[in-house]
Amino acid sequence: MDLTRDFESTVVIKDRRPYYLKRLYYKFQDRYVEHFIRPHLAFLGEGYHFIRPWNVNIFGTPIAIGRFTHVIAASDSNIRLVIWSKDDQSGSIHIGDYCLISPGVRITSATRIEIGNNCMLANGVFVTDADWHGIYDRLESIGNSAPVTLKENVWIGDSATICKGVTIGENSIVGAGSVVTMDIPPNSIAAGNPARIVKELNPEKGFIKREKMFSNPEQLFTYMNTFDREFLKDNSTLGWLRTLLFPRKGD
Repeated sequence: MDLTRDFESTVVIKDRRPYYLKRLYYKFQDRYVEHFIRPHLAFLGEGYHFIRPWNVNIFGTPIAIGRFTHVIAASDSNIRLVIWSKDDQSGSIHIGDYCLISPGVRITSATRIEIGNNCMLANGVFVTDADWHGIYDRLESIGNSAPVTLKENVWIGDSATICKGVTIGENSIVGAGSVVTMDIPPNSIAAGNPARIVKELNPEKGFIKREKMFSNPEQLFTYMNTFDREFLKDNSTLGWLRTLLFPRKGD
């Protein structure tokens, strides 16, 4: 895996923080997760990485997040993981290993939501296993409900909605803005409202999954640390403060 090529090709925003300050920020985020997030979870795997965890809202239990999962929140796009059920015996959210949860993702469960390993949920995705109101009785808070399953290596596009009772097969992709009301078979691309199959994928070509990035976690951490140190080496505390208080063109 050519990490140098991958990261150098994606650096487009200048980070004016000095290296030590960025490391402190990461440590603060991790401390926040351990103090405020982990106690609300049934399980949180090793190697997690939360960005702006104070913008992650968790309600209900059990909610589990697997190993090496990235959870990226934003101040204007909170992530919400919510369980709201009729009794204590239903409602669960399980997010597998190596997943990516982007800003604005909402996952709400009254029965069961299973998200497999290596899944990616883009900005604004909504996954729900219930209607949240009765069709005829609008005072009924849950309505109809049925489990949702995203199999291994599923990719859900920007602002898509996954509705109750849906199973999305391994390696499949859901297009941006789609509304999925029926099962999607493995190795397929679906799009539209309601979503329909628009293309079939060839599994014989093979899929490079997110887990490959973490095949050697220590090497990855060392590389990222070295990259940060080199990329931020010319930054200073005074220079960073200047960009905050007196920004110039190009900052």
